Amino acid sequence: MLFLAAKGTRGEIMADLYLITGPAGVGKSTISKMLAGSLEKSVLIEGDDIYHLVVGGYVSPWKDGNHLPLFWQNCEGLIENGLKSGYDVVFNYIISKKDLQRLCKHFKNFSIKFVALIADEKTIVERDKLRPEDCQMGERVLVLLKSTLAQNFDEKFILDTSKQSKEQTLKTILSNNRFLV
Repeated sequence: MLFLAAKGTRGEIMADLYLITGPAGVGKSTISKMLAGSLEKSVLIEGDDIYHLVVGGYVSPWKDGNHLPLFWQNCEGLIENGLKSGYDVVFNYIISKKDLQRLCKHFKNFSIKFVALIADEKTIVERDKLRPEDCQMGERVLVLLKSTLAQNFDEKFILDTSKQSKEQTLKTILSNNRFLV
């Protein structure tokens, strides 16, 4: 799971941006909800919800002909609207190194904190089985774990949640400046 946080100013507005990513089953949604709930004034943007706004012509994000360009335009607009309105923004989705670079450039007026949340294979598979049956990814969780690790993010941004409680993970993210980009 990858996490990115930003703090910055535009005029007198101060807001933080938290971008969280990682493989399915690692806890992106759970940690994002907890994080947003711990902030005084926040917006939670679930990337999957934004991606699924497209109905006619829907193509899975890992397939050719997907609508990722529209997705990222929508996400960047929502993030910017939240930040400009003075809200901390928590965003989660599977973010590549290229996506991260683009987001850092787009939100360069904000300090950025980035965390890639991961877990060992056994933990990811177990967590996937706890999801509602229609949301389980099966073997795809392992493909996504390998894909996240293959991004070769700087080690300081990696947070292994295998042996951490949700509360410990949240505390680590909030209190640790090692994740600042």
